[in-house]
Amino acid sequence: MIHDTTIDRLRTWLASGDPRLALGSALGVALLAGAVVGALIGGLGALPALGLLGVLSVAAILLRSDRWGLPLLLALICLLPYAALPLEIGFRPTFIDLALLAVFITSLLRTRAWEPRTAFEPSSLGIPILAFLLWNLVTFVAGLAHAPLSVTVLRRFVEVLLSILLFFVVVYQVRDLGALRRVIATLIIAGGLGGALGVLFYVLPETWTVDILSKLAVFNYPSGPGILRYVEDDPSQPMRAIGTSIDPNALGGLLVIVTAVAVVQLFAARPVLSRLWLVPCAGLSALCLLLTFSRGSMVGLVLALTLVSILRYRKLMVLLVALAILFLILPFTQIYVTRLWEGLRGEDLATQMRFGEYKDALILISRYPLMGVGFTGTPDIDLYLGVSSLYLLIAEQIGLVGLFLFLLVVFVYFVVTLQALRRAPRGGESEGYLLACIAALAGALVSGIFDHFFFNINFIHLVALFWVTMGLGVATAQLIHRTAAD
Repeated sequence: MIHDTTIDRLRTWLASGDPRLALGSALGVALLAGAVVGALIGGLGALPALGLLGVLSVAAILLRSDRWGLPLLLALICLLPYAALPLEIGFRPTFIDLALLAVFITSLLRTRAWEPRTAFEPSSLGIPILAFLLWNLVTFVAGLAHAPLSVTVLRRFVEVLLSILLFFVVVYQVRDLGALRRVIATLIIAGGLGGALGVLFYVLPETWTVDILSKLAVFNYPSGPGILRYVEDDPSQPMRAIGTSIDPNALGGLLVIVTAVAVVQLFAARPVLSRLWLVPCAGLSALCLLLTFSRGSMVGLVLALTLVSILRYRKLMVLLVALAILFLILPFTQIYVTRLWEGLRGEDLATQMRFGEYKDALILISRYPLMGVGFTGTPDIDLYLGVSSLYLLIAEQIGLVGLFLFLLVVFVYFVVTLQALRRAPRGGESEGYLLACIAALAGALVSGIFDHFFFNINFIHLVALFWVTMGLGVATAQLIHRTAAD
């Protein structure tokens, strides 16, 4: 109330008919703003200060409305997934941390008491997801018995919990086609820009790429020649696209979701964006995914799009077959064909290392099958935590019970969305959104056989993206059911 009174008084002074009062008020505001900006620049440096001011400005906008919290979060996931504030408070909060907090705060502030809405419908997934969330808490606490807790692990585990809870935020906030359009469009555009950056950094001279990405060091990004990544970590092999995700496989995990959504929308009868926008976004995302050499993500995308072509869009199957033929015969794609073939036969070093990880993971799971070992470490010196498989990593950390709960959530998700697809009007706008979410999650789950990013505390942006995608699918399904009932 005091804040509102002060703002109103300042507005009155600035608009005063007395020119001296209006001029004095304007000068006072300018001097105060200049002093704050100057102090920040002097204490932090120009770039960190401008970044902090930008964050504060965005935070002010988000706290006034819940319309832009999710779009901002998705933009950060696609474009600056690891950027952190240039401030130390025991740890360096990332921009995604702040966006997560803003999304939850606005959701809590704008409950029915503040902004009337219809009743919240968590859907059939509500109970399985809450059970999965609680089991994560149980296994985390149990795991503290054999490994010490660090501030970093605690923070990242809390981020995992918040990421899972994003499902409920999405279902609560995305209740009409307008909100759905806003979120889906942001994901496609931000993903297309992320893909464009990945392609740009790939084709630029390597020293230029290193210099540009090293500028982000002030925001806690790595710097120096070690940023660049190559096939099998061998500089004599082809370089892999990294974009601003740094890890090429993490970028592949991001792009499998983004590209699936963009391509499905490209074939939708009523797409969220003009096809003049969708074609470059989908093309750049797909090209960047190819340049990551992330074979698991490429397989995931192909199978996800094949699923959509079976369910609805037969023309998509024609495109997939044509691209497969070109992929097999064009000279410059032969290296990708070779890499895929080597991976299938287990001949390359990366695949052999994965087989070793799978063997070690199965040993760990056999010793601690029920609850896993938690998130802080392993109780046995001959074991280690980490494996390139979403499902084995879940079993390592939260046991076979946790893996069962996760698979139950996934199963219920596809039951809910496929049932809604049967009720969706053919050629309707919601049909395209639902198919996009089905394809995106299917692609993520297939790629998860070979990678671990969607349940890894070191890649919170991909954990968050996974649950946002699931929330969007369920929100679309509920919208279809409500529309059919009217």
